[in-house]
Amino acid sequence: MAISKVQLRTEIREDRAFKDLKTSWRHIFNSAEFASARTIASYLSYGTEPSTGDLNEEIIKSGRTLFLPRVLKDNDLEWVAWDGKTSSLSKKGKIQEPTGSATTEPEIDLIIIPTLCADRSGTRLGQGGGSYDRALPKLSAWRIGLIYAGELSNTEIPNEAHDVKLNAVATPDLIVRFN
Repeated sequence: MAISKVQLRTEIREDRAFKDLKTSWRHIFNSAEFASARTIASYLSYGTEPSTGDLNEEIIKSGRTLFLPRVLKDNDLEWVAWDGKTSSLSKKGKIQEPTGSATTEPEIDLIIIPTLCADRSGTRLGQGGGSYDRALPKLSAWRIGLIYAGELSNTEIPNEAHDVKLNAVATPDLIVRFN
């Protein structure tokens, strides 16, 4: 019997309680995709998610434009350019979101996506709200998910027609490209 997305999310969240949360994914800066990106979307991690703090800081320091998502009432995302100032953030439930005006039709070259796990075809398991699956088809950005070691599965993750595949995932040690 195949495992459901709900069961898989529960297992991964439980496993993440034992991970080294101080791990960095800074090695993605050495990728060709990152080197050529001028506009990058990321997110503000929380809890046991792979930390994006140092990535976001480096993106801003490098002079690139950093966009962060803001969740809309229908769970879609809009994108706000962020300068790294915590004063321009507001708390919404467990997450922090940027304040200010959203960019209509942003041209994003690369997007860093919260990911609980992925399979070898690039199917991503997210948090379950569907926000990224709504937003990603509107962007032509190269998509990379951040995962811990052991969260790249050889077993196919259940997917549905609306699920958007990743181009790659990054573990703390390497980048795995899917297409």
